[in-house]
Amino acid sequence: MFQDHIEEITPSELAERIKRGDDFDLIDVRESHELAVAYIPQARHIPLGDLEHEIGTLDPTREIVVMCRSGKRSATGVRVLQDNGFTRLKNLAGGILRWSDDVDPTVAKY
Repeated sequence: MFQDHIEEITPSELAERIKRGDDFDLIDVRESHELAVAYIPQARHIPLGDLEHEIGTLDPTREIVVMCRSGKRSATGVRVLQDNGFTRLKNLAGGILRWSDDVDPTVAKY
């Protein structure tokens, strides 16, 4: 059952939370070849196609931020997690493209 609302976090908000050392999981659902181009070091890589198989490795009590290139695949990832009972979820608005624009211009855009 899909929930209508997906909460988002901006790249600037995420960068501040990383800088503060906040306790949450950052999951990157892009493909491996995309990580070779651009990534956020704090992120754990779980390709979207593997997410359902990896759900058992995630803690449903922790806050999870899901990211991808633009925000579309990560929104799908949030929905997959919602469907499996996770509730503390955020989608990275604009993905790594917006991260490059707003936070770290050294991160390549592709």
